[in-house]
Amino acid sequence: MEKGEKIIDAYELNVNDIVVDVSITSREEEPVPLYKISITNISDTTKIILEKIRDEFVAEETKTLSEEASVYDIQEQFKAKILKLLAKYFPNADKKTMDMLINYILQQNIGLGNLDILLKDTNLEEIVINSAREPVWVYHRRYGWLKTNVLVPSESRIRHYSTIIGRDVGKEITILNPLMDAHLKTGDRVNATLSPISSKGNTITIRKFAVKPWTITDFIKEKTISYEGAALVWLAVQNELSIIVAGGTASGKTSMLNVISNFFPPNQRIISMEDTRELMLPGILHWVPMETRLPNPEGKGGIEMLDLIVNALRMRPDRVVVGEIRRRKEAEVLFEAMHTGHSVYGTLHANNVRETINRLTNPPIDLPKQLLSALSLVVVQHINRRTGKRRTLQIAEVLPNGDARLLMQLNPLKDTLEVVNEPLAIVETLSLYTGLSKQDIYADIRSKINILRWLVGKNVTDVNKLGLIMSKYYHNKPFMNVKGG
Repeated sequence: MEKGEKIIDAYELNVNDIVVDVSITSREEEPVPLYKISITNISDTTKIILEKIRDEFVAEETKTLSEEASVYDIQEQFKAKILKLLAKYFPNADKKTMDMLINYILQQNIGLGNLDILLKDTNLEEIVINSAREPVWVYHRRYGWLKTNVLVPSESRIRHYSTIIGRDVGKEITILNPLMDAHLKTGDRVNATLSPISSKGNTITIRKFAVKPWTITDFIKEKTISYEGAALVWLAVQNELSIIVAGGTASGKTSMLNVISNFFPPNQRIISMEDTRELMLPGILHWVPMETRLPNPEGKGGIEMLDLIVNALRMRPDRVVVGEIRRRKEAEVLFEAMHTGHSVYGTLHANNVRETINRLTNPPIDLPKQLLSALSLVVVQHINRRTGKRRTLQIAEVLPNGDARLLMQLNPLKDTLEVVNEPLAIVETLSLYTGLSKQDIYADIRSKINILRWLVGKNVTDVNKLGLIMSKYYHNKPFMNVKGG
């Protein structure tokens, strides 16, 4: 601790037996809190010896590696040789210590260095390198943007990290191709740029893949959505009504899509399509996930979202889940699928309900407004960038003429999702196809609220446990839906 520094939070990470202390502190002269890591079970003296081993061995050996070798291949190739050198310098070390020292050498010199430590912190959503001249930044789930004590030593090291990330997934970043989208084998999304395209220096942005997917229980506990809002979404999903989740960047659209999938019944076939795998559905579901693919350097082999959507509709899906709707042709095929009896769930970049309708009915998507009647609900997610809190901003139903009617709206002063109108189109649709009266529908919503309260009370946040509970719910309750069930 430095003078004038206050601890906000502290916890410990274990990264391949390397013990790392994390502290989040604030200082008056710093505009944002500081995120500090410190390796506690390797002494400074040991680090000096490990540096000597690296100089003696790793730098020389690296010259002999083929360009195609992946990080994993390199590490496996080096382990046995490093072990011999470690035995020379640490003759009395046991196997666990040896393994830990090997991991440290590999991480610092062949992997992504201290970025590997940051990647293991499940509290982080984003890891950002802006240049070698400033520290790495991270976005923390609880504290927002933080400046770290991690520095990348040079621009060439940043470029090296980009190269090895790309190599593992068949991508390349060069002066001629200075922009790269890729992903780590853990599913984390990576974007890299090279100077002078990014004028301050080379950059890497890593959007971390959520190891534990968000569930409806998490959303309610975090006050992201209310019990009433969650019950309405559940009612729509159970009865096969199509939903679009809208919102700005990092507002929680994909997380809400994952939450919606908590309510899928186990006796239906689900096909999901994403640019990068982020959805994690309960294991008991009949689920086929698919991913797009960029073309190779010769421009061949690319698979676009439209290709997947058209193909998915030939796979007899009951539910179609789309990571993001961007283009007119994709939207046309999806809305046609809704009209022919498929339930569709997808995300769209738009900040509110009005913008969502405008985006769908104006270029580049440009759908006829009458086509929107196949959509039942629009759920809008919002992030307060000052506090980092994500909330459901609005829930609206879509009327037969394609207009949206607001049902729930966030009151930012009270931080509550408030009912502003009773549903009309949804009640009418459910009454027509299921025979349920308005009173029956409202009784069902109240019943769902009670079940959601029980889930929160029991802290059921595991996606697979939640899937089993939903399976029992649908097994015990006659399943009626608006598509002829």
